[in-house]
Amino acid sequence: MQVILAQPRGFCAGVERAIEIVEMALEKFGPPIYVRHEIVHNPHVVKRLADKGVIFVEETDEVPPGAVTIFSAHGVAEDVEKHARERGLQVIDATCPLVSKVHTEGQRYAKNGREIILIGHEGHPEIEGTLGRIPGVVHLVSAVEDVDKLKVTSPDMLAYITQTTLSVDDTKSVIDALKARFPNILGPATKDICYATQNRQGAVRELAKHVDVVLVIGAHNSSNSNRLRERAEEVGVPSYLIEDASHLKPEWVAGKPRVGITAGASAPEDLVQGLIDRLRQIEPVDVSVLPGVEENVHFRLPLSLTKAQPRKSGDVAQGV
Repeated sequence: MQVILAQPRGFCAGVERAIEIVEMALEKFGPPIYVRHEIVHNPHVVKRLADKGVIFVEETDEVPPGAVTIFSAHGVAEDVEKHARERGLQVIDATCPLVSKVHTEGQRYAKNGREIILIGHEGHPEIEGTLGRIPGVVHLVSAVEDVDKLKVTSPDMLAYITQTTLSVDDTKSVIDALKARFPNILGPATKDICYATQNRQGAVRELAKHVDVVLVIGAHNSSNSNRLRERAEEVGVPSYLIEDASHLKPEWVAGKPRVGITAGASAPEDLVQGLIDRLRQIEPVDVSVLPGVEENVHFRLPLSLTKAQPRKSGDVAQGV
């Protein structure tokens, strides 16, 4: 069996930064460290951190007053941050800088008097955080059909922003529909789309052209992982999303001489290696990596972790 790995795959810079923030906080402050929501969408990452003394909570009400609390990479609404300050929590913000950039763009458009169209999936933590960061009117759309239903105050004073886990391809049809209905709408440049999302989707699409089946490692609640499976299937290749090697069904690869593997932006590389080991139990494999984009993006850590003294209770370290 030929096993071909997508390049790039797995952790992006925002995820690496978020996990490093939690691990450094554990080292600096000691357990327990509290994290609001999953730091990233991957159960293996969450469990490994929980085993080290991280306590994951849904809301800041569950955190003892004054405790070290980390906001996840998906970002939070302003009222969540305000509530944390009021409770005297020592907050470290692990929001991905690219998500923060979307917040800033939306705030800038709103400040200039524009209604905002937010392209994304309802209920996703990033969407909830973004909706809570932009003042004024924000309309959420997920598909072209939603564009037809929009009721706006001023068709000439609109702007759109997008969820970072959606690629140019994911949003193109919606953006085209927005521009067709509202010719004067403004939006970010294509280069502002999350590099990691775009790169991984491009890589899996190319991978699908060379294999008989694609296995995507990632959580089922991970937006970018689900999109990777969809991109492979669009090429016409069977594609499966699995959390780890234990979820592989041998019949998926039976009679398939070329198996492609990729991983979502929140999935650690050791899960990829574990899947390869599982395939070796089925039959001998030859592993290769499909040439692709080499990523060298790194984001700075919050100052509260790199300075000698921890911050006072109630402070928020942005660290972008």
